[in-house]
Amino acid sequence: MAQNVYECFLIYDSNSYARDPNGVGGKIAKIVDTHGGEVLVSRLWNEQRLAYPIKGNRKGTYWLTYFSADSNTLADFRRACRLEDDILRSLTLRVDPRLVEALVAHAKGEPIALAPAEDVVVGTADDEVAPEAEGAELVDEAGEAEEKLR
Repeated sequence: MAQNVYECFLIYDSNSYARDPNGVGGKIAKIVDTHGGEVLVSRLWNEQRLAYPIKGNRKGTYWLTYFSADSNTLADFRRACRLEDDILRSLTLRVDPRLVEALVAHAKGEPIALAPAEDVVVGTADDEVAPEAEGAELVDEAGEAEEKLR
């Protein structure tokens, strides 16, 4: 079926993570691999106090993962996350294809490439005035203002 990119945000048990950071952090990669996916980036987000106790834990280790997988395997992936003892909570969302590069680059800590200014389209509230004509008027007004200042 269709390969999609997903964002998975997990809360790990802080005690388990403190005992074995590499093992607990690598569990999500194993789950993704088991279900035929590919991890794009996986990293520690934060460790902090939870808003309310979950399974008797007052602290949690937040983990962010972006991965690509077949959409048919997502239900099995979510079930595997629920069955894992070290994962207290998980949320998996499909990422819009237009945002994938920017989100993955941000998660990796790389600079995000912005779109050139020519690609940005500014809409107007007045449907009768064409954007090109409006822009020309603004340039003319700016030019007149410059001439007045000289």
